[in-house]
Amino acid sequence: MAHTIKRQCRASTRPAADPVAHYTAETFTPAEQDVLRRYVTNLRQPVFALVNLPEVVKGALFARYSRTHKSLRRLLLDEFVDDLDISGDETIDATVGVARAEQLYQRVFVEYGDDSVAQLGAVHLACEQASNLLTKVLERGRLMSYLEQSTRYLAYDERVQGRYRYHRPAAVTNSGAGTRYVGDVDRMFDAYGDMVRRMTAWLTEHHDAAPKESAGSSVAAKGGDLARRRAIRAQAFDAARGLLPAASLSNVGIFGSGQAYEALLLRMRSHPLPEARSYADMMLTELRKVIPSFLRRVDQPDRGIVWSEYLEANHAAMSELAGELFADETPEPVPEVVLSDWDPAGEDKMLAAMLFPYTDLPESQIAARVAQMTEAQRLDLVQRYAGQRTNRRHRPSRALERIDYRFDVLADYGSFRDLQRHRLLTIEWQTLTPRHGYTVPSLVDAAGGGEAYDEVMERSTDLYDALVEAAGPLEASYAVAMAYRVRYSMQFNAREAMHLIELRSQPQGHEDYRRIAAAMYRQIAEVAGHQAVAAMLSHVDLSESVLGRLGAEEATVRRRSAEPA
Repeated sequence: MAHTIKRQCRASTRPAADPVAHYTAETFTPAEQDVLRRYVTNLRQPVFALVNLPEVVKGALFARYSRTHKSLRRLLLDEFVDDLDISGDETIDATVGVARAEQLYQRVFVEYGDDSVAQLGAVHLACEQASNLLTKVLERGRLMSYLEQSTRYLAYDERVQGRYRYHRPAAVTNSGAGTRYVGDVDRMFDAYGDMVRRMTAWLTEHHDAAPKESAGSSVAAKGGDLARRRAIRAQAFDAARGLLPAASLSNVGIFGSGQAYEALLLRMRSHPLPEARSYADMMLTELRKVIPSFLRRVDQPDRGIVWSEYLEANHAAMSELAGELFADETPEPVPEVVLSDWDPAGEDKMLAAMLFPYTDLPESQIAARVAQMTEAQRLDLVQRYAGQRTNRRHRPSRALERIDYRFDVLADYGSFRDLQRHRLLTIEWQTLTPRHGYTVPSLVDAAGGGEAYDEVMERSTDLYDALVEAAGPLEASYAVAMAYRVRYSMQFNAREAMHLIELRSQPQGHEDYRRIAAAMYRQIAEVAGHQAVAAMLSHVDLSESVLGRLGAEEATVRRRSAEPA
């Protein structure tokens, strides 16, 4: 679908201050507290670990994050406890330190003395009330699993204890611009709610074109209506999400090993964003209640602290150098997606890699034979290797990892949030500012919401400028609406390209990342000239659909109606 890009270029810099963040504490009845103490490591902080629960329950709890406003503790109480046998857990109190576990882990860790030991203890950690700047820091590691609250299924203008859900950094709220920050961000959330309602009404009137149930039971008809309403609601949320500021709060469920958490904490403790550093302290406290010795080095002066200082020093040195080298440079206009690097001989190398495990020959000899193949032989080889991919989850083996593609992307922050979570790639991104302009969804213009959308973008930019002066550029990013564009690079092999492009091009996806996926697909085929790779991506969907989510919602309704009562 078409979209509009509008530009506003303003920027300046100033150092940031360390905040003391405010987090909303939940309240529970004494009976609820008695139950929760058995399964979570604290009752008030936004970070806590899950313990003493079946793995499938932990996974199911995290899976609910994407479609509910509830916290994990409230979900556990409301939706899971009644189905669990908790009678044997009365004596457990997970909120108390685990001294015996510390002694055991320490003995094993010291005895074996190998970092790989820390790969063997894993934790489900709930990270709640994290801004949409912090979530990108939390989700950077490759060797972890994440589930994040979605902007697609939840209305973000619902208040908690009378307040909209967004981060209020102390460096901002304690500055001269603090009152303005709260007022302007509140108005951005007001506008988001208005836009959701506008888009819901317009989509219902103009694009409720899904066929009605002409036959079958009344249950089927009701199911069709339910799926249609859900699809419209998701499309309305998609169209409006660009109005949300990066300060918007999200919940993230993380599952990872002790080693992965150590690497994450070392990065967070060196990160220039104060929210990341203070959040790391909370995470370390809770993780040490579960896997204490695996994280023993994080705050030791001669180990973790010096490691974090090393990362921080490198970041500062590179920021200084880049500032000197490009002080007078301004961004040149470029397309949204650019294939910036690839191997012209990549397909030949991939074909040789396809044959390698099926011979006893050296790779050089196989490559020489591939070079003599006719086009028909090459195509036959690719077709045999890829096989009959009856759905996109059927993927060929590792020969596709022989080719790399690097893309330079300049797209809205909302779609970046979705694409950044792909872990089997190399991704780097620049600071979020209003400098590169913003995108307006085509449906917003069609529904007559363009002027209201532009007003929010102007408010966001003006607030950003005020915060740069009052608190510095890092905290100013909290005010930037998700419709604003951010530049990032993505490098991945052909196997990951198959996964990412096929997944993100599906009709139920957001129009912004569908557009990016389609551009990547076309450039692999046309710019790199890798027709064989493009041919294997047989489940790419380049169609346009207003209610693209409808098919998925109808399938969900059918599955639920088929389940036994």
